[in-house]
Amino acid sequence: MGLLSLAIWTPIIFGVVLLAFGRDDQARTVRWVALIGAIVSFLVTLPLYFGFKLGTAAMQFVENVPWIERFNVNYHLGVDGISLWFVLLTSFINVVVVIAGWEVITRRVNQYMAAFLILSGLQIGVFSALDGMLFYVFFEATLVPMYLIIGIWGGPNKIYAAFKFFLYTLLGSLLMLIALIFLYTKSGGSFELSTWHLLPLAGRTQTLLFFAFLAAFAVKVPMWPVHTWLPDVHVEAPTGGSAVLAAIMLKLGAYGFLRFTLPIAPDAAHEWAWLMIALSLIAVVYVGLVALVQRDMKKLVAYASVAHMGFVTLGFFIFNDLGMAGGLVQMIAHGFVAGAMFLVIGVLYDRVHSREIASYGGVVNTMPKFTAFALLFAMANCGLPGTAGFVGEWMVVLGAIKVNFWFGFAAASSLIFGAAYTLWMVKRVYFGPVANDKVKALTDINSREFVMLSLLAVAVLFLGLYPKPFTDVMDASVTELLKHVALSKLV
Repeated sequence: MGLLSLAIWTPIIFGVVLLAFGRDDQARTVRWVALIGAIVSFLVTLPLYFGFKLGTAAMQFVENVPWIERFNVNYHLGVDGISLWFVLLTSFINVVVVIAGWEVITRRVNQYMAAFLILSGLQIGVFSALDGMLFYVFFEATLVPMYLIIGIWGGPNKIYAAFKFFLYTLLGSLLMLIALIFLYTKSGGSFELSTWHLLPLAGRTQTLLFFAFLAAFAVKVPMWPVHTWLPDVHVEAPTGGSAVLAAIMLKLGAYGFLRFTLPIAPDAAHEWAWLMIALSLIAVVYVGLVALVQRDMKKLVAYASVAHMGFVTLGFFIFNDLGMAGGLVQMIAHGFVAGAMFLVIGVLYDRVHSREIASYGGVVNTMPKFTAFALLFAMANCGLPGTAGFVGEWMVVLGAIKVNFWFGFAAASSLIFGAAYTLWMVKRVYFGPVANDKVKALTDINSREFVMLSLLAVAVLFLGLYPKPFTDVMDASVTELLKHVALSKLV
């Protein structure tokens, strides 16, 4: 078993073990086993970074063994500069989420923790799969634990939100499955992504494949106008579910564009780039304005996520190195920042049991330590220089200006809207006099919450102040992908 298999199956095995603890009176043991499992799962991913060779776009840590031999399906894993950081991000966020749910979840604790551990392994499988069918299996399997997390531990309308999440994402994936089967037959019976990347496909065929993949990945990102499931799901999901959904699951769709859409249908990607750019800019500008009128903190951050992910797809489809690398950095940064924003809201909700902005005011007077963390993450959400939220967005804006000044101008306007809706929330929740008795009775964060928020604060500042380790890893793979797309267009 190689490092990638360890990264995938270690959290899954720990999750299955947790299911053996069936009683809530064993909750203390369950929590410690879950934390140990999450930490071990993170530690086994670290050798991937330290053993990663820079300057090459080749897949590394490759594992390839037959799985379903009759249909030539292989258990084929590998990572390059595009996927490595998402494996590490997934395992890191899993540790934070286990800590976040330590005291909050009091029923079916073993199933809750098991769902997150299993989900973490499946998501790493998506980022590691080099076989089309293996990718599809992992991609769809992630729906099950997240569906259960929302449907069992969610809010009052959790069943509605869980069904909406499942149906939206499943229906889009059915067209992707048809596309995968077509590519299997077209390649003479191979599910290897490297084989599919070299297929000489006609323009009409590429267009059909482009829209088949768009149906699956746009919903997952989510892009405007298929984003409407996200606010409902975020509002009803438990805090840990919202954090993982924002930090990792949205990235599965964006990652799909890089692994499937761009290298398999490069001509169609160029032809329809105008559509992707238009949808991305609408998300960046319009959805940012929608966030301004939200009264529920979770809904506000959910709409902000759609706007921030618009930078990602914009960066991918302007076809230059600054844009694509910026989109990748933005994905990582959004994982840290959006996850932190939802966990901050969860800390307040656990005490006051309200997500309404009007229920708060003057929190800084009773929770000064917590407010310091909340303001850091809010500034990162605004895109303040020196934080993770700035780096990727700035790179995408610069890349967009190279292509068209107005693309860059429209994208940059999002920084103004982001500051407006974030600071509007910060002012009303944290500053001013104490608004009511509930805020007056608040107690500052405990040691568990301090550790959870500190981990994310370090990540947000490190990426913001020193992004070089992140960009160094991805440079060669980004260059190779852009070269592949450009050469295909010339041919």
